[in-house]
Amino acid sequence: MPTSVTLLLNNDDVRRLLNPGKTREALEAAYRELIDGEAVCRPRIDVRIPTRQPGRFYQWGTMEGGSTSGYFAIRMKSDVVYEQEYQGVRTREKFASRPGLYCGLILLTDIETGTPLAIINDGYLQHQRVAADSAIGTNIMARRNARVLGMLGSGGMARSHLEALLQVRPIKHLRVYSPTREHRVAFAAEASDRFGIEAVALDEPRDVYRGADILAACTDSALPVIRGEWLEPGMHIVSIGGPPDTLARQRLDVTLRLGAAPAPIGRPELGIADEYLAYLARPDDASWGQHRAQGRKPITGEHRNIMLADVLQGRTRGRSCDEQITYSERGNIQGAQFFAIAAVVYEEARRQSIGRELPTEWFLQDIRD
Repeated sequence: MPTSVTLLLNNDDVRRLLNPGKTREALEAAYRELIDGEAVCRPRIDVRIPTRQPGRFYQWGTMEGGSTSGYFAIRMKSDVVYEQEYQGVRTREKFASRPGLYCGLILLTDIETGTPLAIINDGYLQHQRVAADSAIGTNIMARRNARVLGMLGSGGMARSHLEALLQVRPIKHLRVYSPTREHRVAFAAEASDRFGIEAVALDEPRDVYRGADILAACTDSALPVIRGEWLEPGMHIVSIGGPPDTLARQRLDVTLRLGAAPAPIGRPELGIADEYLAYLARPDDASWGQHRAQGRKPITGEHRNIMLADVLQGRTRGRSCDEQITYSERGNIQGAQFFAIAAVVYEEARRQSIGRELPTEWFLQDIRD
């Protein structure tokens, strides 16, 4: 491909170019760069504006980061967001244009020239990067002989998590629950056929916890989904969507956080642990009471909280005995994730001549901005 083009890559392209192993390797490398000061990122920032339809708001979300290795990326999302009750569960839904369609883009640039290298749909990449984070945390914290995976959820995130977790632990049994029976049954059948594991769809979420070595909550719940009274000794937990409830937090023996975005230079007081910051139009509108206006706080247990940097540099270890209940989460370093994985996708696309070519000159101008 000529160097004067910017690639447009859709989700089908990314699916051909990316796999769980490449994704995890890219994230591990990016996290080491953050620890060494060779990469930088900021927390996600959301801007929310009420729409004319009650209960719905517009949300523009961005996260960004880059590295001395040569790449910078910003991920942008444009959504209409609302919450709804479904079979007794409160879920957060979103769409762009109409339900079932979404707008998420990654712009990858070259730090040496400043030119745009690629515009990438974020859907498949998003599923891969979240699952890879869970795999990284699980690989450090879960028992080495973990064989039983309990799964809450049966959608795209559940699929990517199963594939990623299979690469770090010898999982032989899957137990899955989601509110729609046909979905969980189809997911279990697919898992069994594809990976040759025993997979069972369960009718009650309580049964997912029984005997599980790893518990993965892959839901879009707006409320806590990890139930403390159901946790069993020795479990490792990952969760996207609904967090652990109060009792679950109290029962966590060790929690691992993969990283934290640095504070702005010269302003250490602006460093935060929150996963994202939210800014509101019409901030006094009563409808905001229905939604989570604050950034997601880090999950901390009652006992020991550790960082990936401390583990990698030998200052601490994760699990210290088989009976501990452990938890792992990303932190607010999404920006670093997107430059790292988008770079892998871009380099593979160039190598395999995949993607639509757009003249780079379309994105450049001769008026100084």
